[in-house]
Amino acid sequence: MYSDKLIDHFRNPRNMGRMDDPDGVGKVGNPACGDVMYVYIKVKDDRIEDIKFETFGCAAAIGTSSIITEMAKGRTLEEAKKISKKDVAEEAENLPPIKMHCSVLAADGLHAAIEDYEKKKRGEGDGE
Repeated sequence: MYSDKLIDHFRNPRNMGRMDDPDGVGKVGNPACGDVMYVYIKVKDDRIEDIKFETFGCAAAIGTSSIITEMAKGRTLEEAKKISKKDVAEEAENLPPIKMHCSVLAADGLHAAIEDYEKKKRGEGDGE
């Protein structure tokens, strides 16, 4: 059973949608369950100024995507890199064990977007 908080994030997702001209894009997926997440970030002064997501998957995948955007928005890149799958699961309040992979995907999507931004900043490719 999902927490009221996770259900609220599923029914009323925050920061959902594609971002025009993002500074970094993270794409992660789990072939076993079919969930695919895109996380888009805008960075200003080494801080996540804006963040959006597009998730194709179950209620827990959409809910944790929404949760990670709220957790990361306004944080420095270094602070956001420290957000773990455990942090996401705790914020989702009692994520069922069978859905723990959703917290992993959400954290991985954020970290992939930051990594993409940092690669672009170093001139190591154009990302997604």
